[in-house]
Amino acid sequence: MPDGTKQDSPTDRTRVRRMHERGAYERATIHAILDAGMLCHVGYVIDGEPYVTPTAHWRDGDYVYWHGSSASRMLRAQSAGVAVCVTVSLLDGLVLARSGFHHSMNYRSVMAFGAAELVSETGAKLHALKMFVERLVPGRWAEIREPSAQELKATTILRLRLDEASAKLRVGPPKDDEADYALPVWAGVLPLSLTAGPPLADPRLPPETPVPDALADFALSNI
Repeated sequence: MPDGTKQDSPTDRTRVRRMHERGAYERATIHAILDAGMLCHVGYVIDGEPYVTPTAHWRDGDYVYWHGSSASRMLRAQSAGVAVCVTVSLLDGLVLARSGFHHSMNYRSVMAFGAAELVSETGAKLHALKMFVERLVPGRWAEIREPSAQELKATTILRLRLDEASAKLRVGPPKDDEADYALPVWAGVLPLSLTAGPPLADPRLPPETPVPDALADFALSNI
């Protein structure tokens, strides 16, 4: 994806064809959806068989990252340069129409294509893991022990440059057939959101250990 706020144009793979008016190709829109989510799905093919793996993700610049065990068959295959498709979906509401046909959901989603890149240099791996931890809870990296050399060796980090990506979104009320608007049926949107509950301490945590400020005030208001 070149510098600026918008891709030059969607590719054949990223162009939204069904409900094309819901498609978005601006970099800011794609980044915002990726940043609002914490879980992606990575699709790929191994020995002719399709797989889709859910995993945590984070973004740094024009790259989306994910990681896992170096022993993972999935990550070994992806790091070998196989084509992948990474998707992120956020559910914002149930759209209840006057007819069953027009029931829907409000959502934000991103789909990205390409070949995953292996992050292997020690400094780059440390930086990527720091971005992951800070994505979960800002300020957390300064509070914890950094990964050991053995832990870094046991961790595989992959990234995908967002050169070929698009977003698809639905917002707003139901869109009924004109004749159905006169029906005495409630219609509208039931908003949905992911919220954080109070922190639950590890049973082995000394009771005098204070809850970090970042957790005490934590809220996933952008999800």
